[in-house]
Amino acid sequence: MRGFLASSIGVTCAAALALPLIPPAVAAPARAALGAEAATSATVAAGPAMRRAGVEPDVPGSTQSLPLTPLTRDRATGTPAPAPGEQGLSRRDVPSFSLVGVIWDDADTELHGRVQVRTRAVAGGRWSGWQDVETHNAEHAPDPDTAERASGGVRGSTAPLWVGESDGVDVRVTPETAEPGPEEGPMGGDDTAVDPTAITPLPAGLRLELVDPGEPAPAQSDPGPRPGSLTPGTTGSAGRAEALAAAAANAELAPLGAAEIPELGRVETERELLALRGPELTEAQRAKPYIGPRPRIVTRRGWGANETWREKRFAYTRKVKAAFVHHTASGGTYWCTQAPSLIRGIYRYHVKSMRWRDLGYNFLVDKCGNIYEGRAGGVAKPVLGAHTLGFNSDSMGIAVLGSYGSRKPTIAAVRAIARLTAWKLGLYGANPRGKTYLKSGGGNLYRKGKNVRLNVISGHRDGFSTACPGLQLYRKLGSARASAARLQGR
Repeated sequence: MRGFLASSIGVTCAAALALPLIPPAVAAPARAALGAEAATSATVAAGPAMRRAGVEPDVPGSTQSLPLTPLTRDRATGTPAPAPGEQGLSRRDVPSFSLVGVIWDDADTELHGRVQVRTRAVAGGRWSGWQDVETHNAEHAPDPDTAERASGGVRGSTAPLWVGESDGVDVRVTPETAEPGPEEGPMGGDDTAVDPTAITPLPAGLRLELVDPGEPAPAQSDPGPRPGSLTPGTTGSAGRAEALAAAAANAELAPLGAAEIPELGRVETERELLALRGPELTEAQRAKPYIGPRPRIVTRRGWGANETWREKRFAYTRKVKAAFVHHTASGGTYWCTQAPSLIRGIYRYHVKSMRWRDLGYNFLVDKCGNIYEGRAGGVAKPVLGAHTLGFNSDSMGIAVLGSYGSRKPTIAAVRAIARLTAWKLGLYGANPRGKTYLKSGGGNLYRKGKNVRLNVISGHRDGFSTACPGLQLYRKLGSARASAARLQGR
């Protein structure tokens, strides 16, 4: 996996849009031809040594979980003295990884400080500059009092950062300090001093998570609908059963084991709406269904989800009244052919590191406009996600891969949001240009139980005080609403 400069985005999107989806059975040879990452086999090759290094022995991919410790000055290398209370890891060699994040023990504890990493690329061996990791990540979470949140195992975490295939890492976590105040100096003047007691303590149990998403799981040679062919990265009857269940949740839309759900025209989509939700529709909705044509969606099997990691049972809410748009805050230096790897990395981070029941988002969109199934349970169903703290019920979460605070989203990504919302909101009779009421489950903007009037297509920041989905993406939501409404025929 390689990181690429933002200036290559236009070429990347054009190239990726011209490429068909690569089924898992042919992913490895095709990936080499497309210039994406070579297969990594660190878990297999290193075995016991990697277990001692904190690597989870799970294939495909791996997670290295390394404890952070107080930093000290290394006079031999001329390392500058660390800031008071700073923790981290000094530059070191590690087995290869492509995504990085920091976790801690208590999910209710916030990290008040700055997390920075620099990494060494496998290709060329060059070190990156220091990169900031987004620390405000608690607002992407299961709602309070839900079974997922109340499990006791959920951890605090930063957002994950995509760095491309790397084999060296350096990390520092610097706590916030109070503004320095004047202090009488020994000669009667004012000296600037930092009160060590004013340093905000860092959360307990800080660990660096280095995620290797691995290659897509090998498919069986027979891609037919038999349970044995639905085994992405799993072995044994349990893995087959979980893969079959994830595929069966979309059985009304695509054959079992399909790598994608194909797009439909308007007429076919309206027929599908009647088949899926006919008894629940009003006479007016049957006469004039406002729904956009179903877009192409890459399934979990298509991006290589290991279904044994997630909770076996699916979790549903009642309906989908609103869509919250997010960014993953994972950086934008990825090729669209790498998007499945990035999603597998986020999935592993959400489940293995943060200990959620599944990937938090209902859908993901890459910068080339490809749409991916997120949390399992069926793309046409009201799957309960963990994307907008306090407003996960009766909503869905769409995450655009990348960071969009200063970087503008691509036209293709905004169009994908419009296509997806026109269809999915149309299944539940929601107007993309309209308003709706959602009951808050508790957060930093609205108290628990308050009925809040929101745009049917909202940004994450509308339900929680956060920078997500980034200012530049947030500014494009008006365009997405208008396009989605037109696609619905409004």
